[in-house]
Amino acid sequence: MREQQLQNILRYMPAGIATLIGPELRYGFVNETMQTLLGGHTPEGQSLAEHPGLLAADLLEVMQQVYQSGRPYVVKAHPMPPSLTDGTAEGGAGPVRYFDLALEPLQDDDDKAQGLLVFAVDVTAQEEARQRAHVLALETRRLDARLRVLTETAPQITFSVDAEGQYEYVSPQWYYFTGQPPTADLNAIWPLLIHPDDRLRVLYQSDAARAGGIGWSFEYRLRRHDGQYRWVLSRALPELHAPDKPVFWHGAVTEVHDQRELAEVLRRGEAELRFLADSIQQLIWTASAEGFIDYYNQHTAEYTGLSTQELGPTGWIGLLDPVEQAPAARRWVQCVASGEDYEGLYRMRRHDGQYRWHIIRARRLADERGLRWFGACTDVDDQHRLREVLQAQYDELARTNRDLDTFVYTASHDLKQPLFNLRGLFDELRRTATFQDPEQEEILGMVDQALSQLDGTLQELAATVQDQRELAAPTQVLALASVIDEVLLGLRTQVQETGAVITVDVEAAPMLVYGRANLRSVLHNLLSNALKFVHPHRPPQIHLASALSAATGNPLLTIQDNGLGMKLRPGVTTTFHLFERQHPGVAGAGVGLYLVQRILDSHGGHLEASSTVNEGTTFTVYWLE
Repeated sequence: MREQQLQNILRYMPAGIATLIGPELRYGFVNETMQTLLGGHTPEGQSLAEHPGLLAADLLEVMQQVYQSGRPYVVKAHPMPPSLTDGTAEGGAGPVRYFDLALEPLQDDDDKAQGLLVFAVDVTAQEEARQRAHVLALETRRLDARLRVLTETAPQITFSVDAEGQYEYVSPQWYYFTGQPPTADLNAIWPLLIHPDDRLRVLYQSDAARAGGIGWSFEYRLRRHDGQYRWVLSRALPELHAPDKPVFWHGAVTEVHDQRELAEVLRRGEAELRFLADSIQQLIWTASAEGFIDYYNQHTAEYTGLSTQELGPTGWIGLLDPVEQAPAARRWVQCVASGEDYEGLYRMRRHDGQYRWHIIRARRLADERGLRWFGACTDVDDQHRLREVLQAQYDELARTNRDLDTFVYTASHDLKQPLFNLRGLFDELRRTATFQDPEQEEILGMVDQALSQLDGTLQELAATVQDQRELAAPTQVLALASVIDEVLLGLRTQVQETGAVITVDVEAAPMLVYGRANLRSVLHNLLSNALKFVHPHRPPQIHLASALSAATGNPLLTIQDNGLGMKLRPGVTTTFHLFERQHPGVAGAGVGLYLVQRILDSHGGHLEASSTVNEGTTFTVYWLE
């Protein structure tokens, strides 16, 4: 009866209890907790080897050895996988639990082994706490090692000082910087290395900070190993353990000598720039990254009659003509948002109320100080009004030139009919009238030649006016060889009559961006001249070649012939004038080269010529500068 009561008590204990009988370690008494640890039902009388449950193989082996040796053994924090009775789905995974297992041999009165008593206590919480403490200790050691590496490799002097001002730690950089030996007494040596002019201030400020339980930040000069005093920045913060007062201050000393010198240079440079800006007779201003003006030079106040406060952060916009303020402000906001340069021509009010034209420009600068805008308002009222006058004069000259071209074209066209009448009368006179003059034929020939020249001149004038009207023709990408073939096709009769040999090599620069009509006119005039002014004793040879200018890289064209040549003034830029003729005996009006020169000049190019009389001429056409 008492044994049954004892089993009932043990059956529901929170610790696992089981008895294993005989050398086979067969299950005897197993309470509910142990049943759960073993993974469910354990049939009484079945050996542990046949039904190990969740026990690991090494634990089974240790149980067997404890039984054989008769010596008890305690297994500390043995991991046990989660059992199915813990609510874990079959095949699922759950948290591992840890148990202290006491293995006690069961002996009879003769001290012979009868079995084992297994006692299991759940120590999962303690084991997890121990593991977390171990991990935390490892992490603490790792962080401590990292902190020491950082403090000893960083280009700073790190230190720790107690509430009495005694140094507890200083990084090796202090010894490198000061040149002091490692055996030096920090508390005695450090104050002596401070510049005499800074020493009292530094000692007072550090003592006051420690007394007040606060940190400090100040600059002073510290003597380097070479005897030179260098500016350093000392910063420290207290180690707080509320509610106690701080007992340690941890900080760093950083050399800022170069930064201080640079700041001084920048300060002097900024003062010089302000002096320069105030000396310029322009409205100079700067603005923040958001576009609000934060500086005006002195001339701005003189020009506008307003102070910096009166102008405000958007001063120049308020000075514009009311009609122009809104568009100018919108453009300024867009430039501030996009970072694009600002430029515009606006009328700005002067101190006397007069609105004058100004060019307003602003550019954004991005540097280590951040984004800033720099702007200027330049008074161009006189230049603007002069430009308006010049533009009006130019428009008038252009109109006059158009009228003149129209007059010349009309006159040349209207004179053709009287010329036709004269030609008809002359032909009729030659057919019906007779003269008793021995020079009759010579006189008739001269009259005929004069009529022919007049006809050619009128045609050339009409063609010149027509070509000049086409100077502004739109440009396009043209194949030079194709246009040359087109021009030569129109000159086929002259080529056949003269027996000319024409070679073309435009591989070096085969394409040209030009107006088609202008290009055809240039090629036609130069080629027709080469075919017109041929040498009477040799067949004409004409060679066309394209190339790229060595100076500019732009395309050019050379046209070389072996004709009569020309007399050119040496050392002077070749200029061809209207109606200027080199060979009066050859029919022509003297407008071809003049027209070529006009076309090239209008496109930014020019024409060069080199020639030897009775040997030939070479024209070099520079299409673009």
